[in-house]
Amino acid sequence: MRISRHFGFFSALGVLATGQFLLPIAVLAEQMSVPATPAKIVIDTYHGQRVADPYRWLENADDPAVKLWTQAQSVRTRAYLDSLPMRAATKTKLTKLITATSPSYYRLRAAAGRIFAMYNQPPKQQPMLAVMAASGDPATTRIVVDPNKLNPKGTTTIDWFVPSHSGKLVAISMSENGSEDGSVHVFDVATGKQVSEVVPRVQYPTGGGSLAWRADDKGFWYTRYPGKERPEADRHFYQHIAFHELGADPAKDPFVLGKAFPKVAEVELENGEKADWVLASVANGDGGEFAHWLMAPDGQWTQLTHFQDKVVSAALADDAVYLLSRQDAPKGKVLRVSLNNLSLSNASEVVPENDLTIDSSGPGALTVTPKHIVVRYIDGGPSRAVVFDHAGKTIENLPLPDVAALSEIAAVGDDVFYEVETYLTPARFYRFDGATGKSAETKLRVTSPIDFADMEVVRAFATSKDGTKVPLSIVRKKGAVLDGTNPTLLYGYGGYGVNMTPFFVGATRRAWFDAGGIYAVANLRGGGEYGEEWHLEGNLTKKQNVFDDFIACAEYLIAEKYTSREKLAIMGGSNGGLLMGAAWTQRPDLFRAVVSLVGIYDMLRVELDPNGTFNITEFGTVKDEAQFKALRAYSPYHNVRDGADYPAILMMTGENDGRVNPMQSCKMTARMQAASPNGEPVYLWTNAKAGHGQGSSLSIRIDQYADYLSFLFDQLGMKPK
Repeated sequence: MRISRHFGFFSALGVLATGQFLLPIAVLAEQMSVPATPAKIVIDTYHGQRVADPYRWLENADDPAVKLWTQAQSVRTRAYLDSLPMRAATKTKLTKLITATSPSYYRLRAAAGRIFAMYNQPPKQQPMLAVMAASGDPATTRIVVDPNKLNPKGTTTIDWFVPSHSGKLVAISMSENGSEDGSVHVFDVATGKQVSEVVPRVQYPTGGGSLAWRADDKGFWYTRYPGKERPEADRHFYQHIAFHELGADPAKDPFVLGKAFPKVAEVELENGEKADWVLASVANGDGGEFAHWLMAPDGQWTQLTHFQDKVVSAALADDAVYLLSRQDAPKGKVLRVSLNNLSLSNASEVVPENDLTIDSSGPGALTVTPKHIVVRYIDGGPSRAVVFDHAGKTIENLPLPDVAALSEIAAVGDDVFYEVETYLTPARFYRFDGATGKSAETKLRVTSPIDFADMEVVRAFATSKDGTKVPLSIVRKKGAVLDGTNPTLLYGYGGYGVNMTPFFVGATRRAWFDAGGIYAVANLRGGGEYGEEWHLEGNLTKKQNVFDDFIACAEYLIAEKYTSREKLAIMGGSNGGLLMGAAWTQRPDLFRAVVSLVGIYDMLRVELDPNGTFNITEFGTVKDEAQFKALRAYSPYHNVRDGADYPAILMMTGENDGRVNPMQSCKMTARMQAASPNGEPVYLWTNAKAGHGQGSSLSIRIDQYADYLSFLFDQLGMKPK
C-alpha cells in the first residue's frame, strides 16, 4: 500500500501538536507525505577510503529539527497503521487472548527454604515479585513488590532482584520507561515495605547489573557505574564492584574490585548457598570472553580464570567452583576447582566434551546442587539436558519433547526446577527430585486460551552459500498445501552466541496462522546452536555468513513452495534488525515486507555509542582495516542503492533505548526514503515511553504486536479472521 505524497512536513507537525487528528485517520493516511529530509553530506575517511554520510545531522537527538523530523515520521506511520481496517480488531483479539492467559512465573531463585520469582499476571502492565513455598505450589504465592501499585502508569519495571540469605530482605533494581537505568531498592519480604536507602548507578543496559548479599543480611556487594570521579563520557563504562552497608550513605560506598577490569566489563555477582564466598563473572564486552574472580571469607579476591582461558560460565557449590570450559573443547566440558586450592591448573574434568553442545546462552547453562550437576545442551536449536552426580556419572536425561527449549533451571536445595516450552505449548515447570532422581510436572505452568492442535512443527535445513547446512523450524497448519501461495514470516537473529531456541508462539502467531500464515525461525551462524565455532563463523570479519544463511533460508522456503517472494516477510530486532537491513539491501528481490525492531544499520558509527563500544568484540572496529572493510561491505546504511525495488519496511524504535541508539533507525529511514521515493513505503515509529523492549508495559507491547501484524496483513494482502 503506497501513500500519496502531498501532505507537508510542517502540516504533519501541526496535527501532532494539537494532540488530535484534524481529519479522519483514513483520509489523513491517504494525504500524508514523507517528511522532507535534507541531505547534509559529511565525508569520513577510513584507511584512505572516503565514505559519505548524508544524514549525520539526524544523530543529534537534542536538535529541535531532529525532534520535529522524528515526530513527523511517527505521525505519518500512526496515520497509516491506524487507518488499516484490521488494526483495531487485531489489537482487540490480541488483548483478549493475552489477558486471558494464566499468570506465569520466571527467574526462580531459592532462599531460606522458599522460592522467589517474577510473577506476571495479565492484564497488569508490569510483572511483580512473588514468594512461594519450596514445593512450588502456586497456591502459596504471595506478592512482595508490585510495581503497578508503586506506579499506576505502568512505566516502572523490575530489572532484577536478589533475596538475602535469610529470605527476610530482597534487593530490587527498578527503572523507568524501558530505560534499564536502574537503582537498587531494599524491601522487607514480610511487609513489602522499602526499608533502606536507594543505591543509584547499579544497572544500565551497557553492562547490566547485579549484586550478592553478605551472609548476615546487613549489606551487599554490587555493580556500580562511575559518578563524578570520571568524565561524563565514561559514566556507562568501567563497571566495578562496590560494597553497601544498609543504612550507610551510598555516595560513600567503598570500592572493592575492578581496577583490572576492561572498560567494557559486564559483571555478574553471585554466591547462592555459599554465603561467605562471592563469585564475580566478568565479560569482556559482548564477544563471549569471560574472566572469573572469587572472594574468600577473609575478603581476599583471587582471579581464577582469564579471558584467554575460554571459561564461559561458573557456579559455586559445596567446597568447589564448577566451570564450563571451551578450552580444547569447542562444544564445552565441565571442570571442578576446589575452593581450598584456587588455581585453574588444579582443575579436574568432571563432564567431558561430547557430541552435543553445552548451551551457555543465558542463565542455567550449569546448575549445581549439593549432590548433582545439571548441564543444559543445545542441538541446533532444541534443548537437551543431563543430570550428573559430582563425579560426572550420568543420573538422568531430563525428559523433553523433540523440539523444545529448556528455558530456565533453578536449584532449590538438591531439587531442580526446570522450565520447558515448545512452539505450540506454553511454559511449564518440572521438578527433578534430588532424592529419587526422577522428574515430574509441577503446578507452576502457564495455561492459555490458545489452541494449537491444528498446527505442527517441521525441522528443515537450508544450504548456505558456502555449503553450510542451516537449521530452521517451520510452524504450519497440519495438511498445509505447499503451492507457493502461503504468506510466510521468517525470523532470525544470528549474533553474540545467542541461541534461537523454541518458544511458545502465543497470541501473535495464532493471529498470524488464523490469517493463513506460516512462521519460520532460522538458527543462523553467529548464534551458539552448534557451539562456539558456530558463533565465531558469524562474527567480526565473518559476519556476512549470517546474512548468507538467512538468505538461504528464505530461498529454501520459496524453493520448497512454502511461499513466494510476493508472500514472504521477514522480521528481527536489535542485532536481528541489522540482519533485516543487510537482507533487504543485499537481496531486495527476495522479500515483500520487512519488520525491523530497534535495529542497527550504520555499522561505521555504531561503536561511538556507549553500548556500541561493548559490541566491538562482536562486530569489530573501523580502526582495524580488515574489520572496517568487512563492516563497510555489509553496513546496511552504506549499501542502499538509489532506485532499487525494495520491499515495504516498518522500523520501530524506543526513545529511551540504551542498547541501540534510536538514531540508527532515523538515519536508515531517511536513506531508504530518499533512495526509493516512489517505491514501497518505509515507515518509522518511535515510542517515547519505550526503550529496547525490556520493561515495556503490557499495553505498549500489545500495541506493537498489533502494529506489525496489521502492517504485514496489509502488505501481504492477508485477510485476518
